[in-house]
Amino acid sequence: MKTSPEAANLKLREALEATGHRFTEQRAAVYRFLSGVTSHPNADEVFQQVRSQVPGISLATVYKSLETLVNCGLAAKLTYSDGSARYDAKMDPHHHARCVSCGAVFDVPGSLTKEELEVLSRELDGFSVLGYRLELTGFCTGCSPHRELKDTTGPMN
Repeated sequence: MKTSPEAANLKLREALEATGHRFTEQRAAVYRFLSGVTSHPNADEVFQQVRSQVPGISLATVYKSLETLVNCGLAAKLTYSDGSARYDAKMDPHHHARCVSCGAVFDVPGSLTKEELEVLSRELDGFSVLGYRLELTGFCTGCSPHRELKDTTGPMN
């Protein structure tokens, strides 16, 4: 997933110009970091890493930069029921697996076919599917694999 800084800057510049946004070094630093990791960081983790390259950057600027990347189609925002969010610059079709203990997020290759989405849409009687997000939840190898969930009947987070 590692992209050269020049390639990342060019891709960012093109996406920003296409959506009417300005290219800034702060946005570039955020995008270069995000496109170079597979860890699905939250805004604070991005801020901690980027401020070593751009010492004057604020957490608010990181949040705004991340939202701009999402709006430009260069990143996805993974939101959770607890209000937290993580970001992913990998934009090819894939799913995610999230550890319910430590919160780590991992990429899972694959996507549903157009035919599978059409079948699901027909089964939902009138529901018009615009998109989908599949996330597997469980425990990563670093967390206890034998840990039991306290309530397996409630809604998934």
